[in-house]
Amino acid sequence: MKSRFAFQPRYFLFWLLYFGLVRGLFLVYYLSRTLVLPAGTVPRIFGHALRLDASATAYLCLATFLLFVVGSLAGPRFGLARGLRVLTMVLVALVSLLTVADLALYGPWGFRLDATPLQYLRTPGEAAASASAGQLGLLLGLWLALLGVGWGLYRGVVGRLPDLPAGFGRGRAALAALLYLVLLVVPLRGGLQQIPINQGDVYFSQAPFANHAAINVPWNVLNSLRLQTSTRNPYQFLPDTAAARLTASLYQTGGPDTVRLLRPGLQKPNVLFIILESFTGKLVGHLGGEPGITPTLDSLSRTGVAFRNIFAAGDRSQKGLVALLSGYPNQPATSIIKYPRKTEQLPHLARVMRQQGYSTAYYHGGELAFANMKSYLVTAGYQRFTERADFARQDQNAKWGAHDHVLFNRLQQELPAQPAPFFVTAFTLSSHEPFDVPMRARFRGSSEASRFRNSMYYTDHVLGQFLQTARQQPWWNNTLVVLVADHGHPQPGNSPNHDPAKFRIPLLLTGGALAPAAQGRRVPTYGSQTDVAATLLHQLNLPATNFPWSRDLLAPAPPAWPGGAAFYSFTDGFGVATPAGVVTYDNVARRIIERDSTVSQRQLRFGQAYEQVSFGDFLGK
Repeated sequence: MKSRFAFQPRYFLFWLLYFGLVRGLFLVYYLSRTLVLPAGTVPRIFGHALRLDASATAYLCLATFLLFVVGSLAGPRFGLARGLRVLTMVLVALVSLLTVADLALYGPWGFRLDATPLQYLRTPGEAAASASAGQLGLLLGLWLALLGVGWGLYRGVVGRLPDLPAGFGRGRAALAALLYLVLLVVPLRGGLQQIPINQGDVYFSQAPFANHAAINVPWNVLNSLRLQTSTRNPYQFLPDTAAARLTASLYQTGGPDTVRLLRPGLQKPNVLFIILESFTGKLVGHLGGEPGITPTLDSLSRTGVAFRNIFAAGDRSQKGLVALLSGYPNQPATSIIKYPRKTEQLPHLARVMRQQGYSTAYYHGGELAFANMKSYLVTAGYQRFTERADFARQDQNAKWGAHDHVLFNRLQQELPAQPAPFFVTAFTLSSHEPFDVPMRARFRGSSEASRFRNSMYYTDHVLGQFLQTARQQPWWNNTLVVLVADHGHPQPGNSPNHDPAKFRIPLLLTGGALAPAAQGRRVPTYGSQTDVAATLLHQLNLPATNFPWSRDLLAPAPPAWPGGAAFYSFTDGFGVATPAGVVTYDNVARRIIERDSTVSQRQLRFGQAYEQVSFGDFLGK
């Protein structure tokens, strides 16, 4: 009986070993790239790949283990052993085919195989055009070799299916087989952690090739198929030329930026970029929100530089990250951060700063694997990461990770040792649901809105403590601090998905690097998170030409939009805010949701054009 029920674990091991072999083949096939990797990288590739390999293995085992349950119930006449062999060889043939296709395409395309090649099935000649006849012959030989290796490995690791012991009933056998099937849930999602596994979990290196080598190809293909909706732009409102012209009107500058916020003569100031989880303008006093919840931010609005009309580009953290750090617009029904091969083509503030000699670091109390953020951040070029695993368990809340005061304490301890000039990003999390904060409630009530108010007050409070201590540090006088939210929040008031109040967020500049004349400045221009990158870079006297979707909020406004404009997207819809008002639009119903009476038809057409052009850019990456 022990031998019989060791079959499933052996079968699982067989696939893990097979994926290790095909990964080795990939590294040998691209040996010239493997040899230039830093010492010790290759073993780490296999180690980091293990969880994603286990997830892919679990998917492949689903049909096999289910067949095992059926065969156990049906009895010896079912031919279970033969069925398992046939099904396994079909799967081996499919995985081998994906493997050789990946070998052929990675070189010219630069990314591991995903669902993209499916669009070329109607034109197989073009799909094979990048491979020579000799390469096709080599790939065919490799495919046949992989089939042979798979069969030999199956025989050696799995072997013959033993018979059930005498007197062991079909029901008990099926029940044991069903248990193995249920246990696949753990490797399917990559472990017991809160967030299911994604490609970001295997990204570990500054060398893109090493990260790519750790990806499991069958898993990547299935995941891409799940995420992919269409290769056509569903947001085709206007002729392409008209849409491009309208979109470009927002980026036609009215003149050079002559505003200088930093102290004269300051060379390469440090930048501390703090992203505040869910900080909605509805609870920020200096933006007209409820008073008394963000006294730190409200005080900074009187001593720093406060941007009064900034809107989040989207409604999720991963969307806010891309908008802030890459100056890239959001997509209505997906996020570019889910596609590592697309995010690798985005500009990034950290990458620009590293090219200018800045050291970089990223701090977050939660898991960087969330929403595939890690792959995005690793490829951005951050040199050092601090995340949930780096904090003591007693310093974490029950759901997301380290409390914000713990995060700021770590920053306080480590910033003095950060090589200057530095670009350090810190992302808070305590004001995320379930709003579990280690502080006595200041606002009464157990409602979601009350708990959210308390969590924002807590983060604002510990931020204030951090800044008060930071002002005494040597690095403060040469540091510009950027404070901005990743997105807004429906609370308080349960704002509907499209509500502009849900998207209005704070953006503040403070720090010892600010010139005295800039303190207390208020900027009324309407803008988006996407505009932070260009605004910051121009203040640092750096070009922002690589950030085409970002505009300088301190430069003269575009002639077509004298007060500026902000585009934001939500699930299957968008909004455009200007000094004239706000219009929101439903893409599915193809109708206006809400529109202020002073909003022109041109503002609506601009929103349609912006969504059409920006999503087309996303599809083309």
